[in-house]
Amino acid sequence: MTSPYKRGITLLMMLAMAFGFFHLFVPKALLAYDFERLHIFLFNLCSGGALILFHTRRTLPTGPKIPLFLGFSLCFALCAFLEIYPAAMVCAFLLALLVESERIRMFSLFPMDFFKARVPVSRKFHQASLLCLSMGLFISVPVMFNESYGNWISMEKLTLNTFFLGFSFPVSLITMSVMFELIGDNRMRLTRVLKNIGFWSVNLGVIIFFIFILFEWPLLQLFISLILFGSVLLILILFLQDRKQAQEKAFLTSGMLFLVFTGISGIAYIILEMSPFYTREMGKLILKMHSFASLYGWNLSGLVVIMRYTDFPIRLHSRNLILTHWLVVLILAPLGYFSPFVAVLATLSYLVLLETLFFSARGRTAFGEDTVQAQET
Repeated sequence: MTSPYKRGITLLMMLAMAFGFFHLFVPKALLAYDFERLHIFLFNLCSGGALILFHTRRTLPTGPKIPLFLGFSLCFALCAFLEIYPAAMVCAFLLALLVESERIRMFSLFPMDFFKARVPVSRKFHQASLLCLSMGLFISVPVMFNESYGNWISMEKLTLNTFFLGFSFPVSLITMSVMFELIGDNRMRLTRVLKNIGFWSVNLGVIIFFIFILFEWPLLQLFISLILFGSVLLILILFLQDRKQAQEKAFLTSGMLFLVFTGISGIAYIILEMSPFYTREMGKLILKMHSFASLYGWNLSGLVVIMRYTDFPIRLHSRNLILTHWLVVLILAPLGYFSPFVAVLATLSYLVLLETLFFSARGRTAFGEDTVQAQET
């Protein structure tokens, strides 16, 4: 990826984190808009969507599609934030067409590959990521219309903010695609079957879980969360079974551990919400740890590998950087949601982290070697 694109996406990711703390600095009386939308859109849709498209077109000339996606997704994010829904609906529809054109070019109109046992799971996850992104954008149009103008369906959880959280899922799927691409295909029938079980359980599980959220069925949410957690553990085991040692594998393993944490925190929140010990403050803290670990832990780990895909190994000390990543995401960022001072510290630390991850020079240092060259960065 060329430097201007990298700089632009780094800026979007930094702004995404900053907007997550804006409620501490801008009184609602002065600007009564939901900064949480920008916090989510700039990272998952703008940055994540652009990198999904970039990964899909990696072997092709850059062309106009990635700049078009960035432009329309920024327009969508700003219009949804400012509640200018007619423009947001037009942008969402155009973005969906753009993503679908890439999916059909690389795969096919109907996703027949999902049902073929011998198609690599990495390819299935890749197509699922594009399909999920385009379908999410298409479906957002009637959801926006329903909440803003039509009010055909009246459900407490069928809100734009609930629905917009789904833009995180395409980033998860493209990260899993890269993971299975890294370890390659395995000719053992059992391993191939387990990979396909992982693919279907993750995709169907998230869709069913979202339906249970809409209908507010907590016991069923807990049940499907346990199944999803088991699927994550299965994928992690399959990933770790491959003995290949590589720097990118270290980042993806760290990302999967973030995903394991989100599974535990999600289950804990559902149990807490059903218990008599639930308090709004405790629930909010768990949710913030859950969302930061998902966005800036798991998703960021995958997007780093996609952006630096052809650069590995890069000249940095991987273990120290991964530990810093965990410190920023699980401690500074959640506490920063409640404290202006910690919010500034978390944002600055996150900016340094992004600069190191995205712009460290290529190097010959293998993962785990404490050479002078590795320690210089």
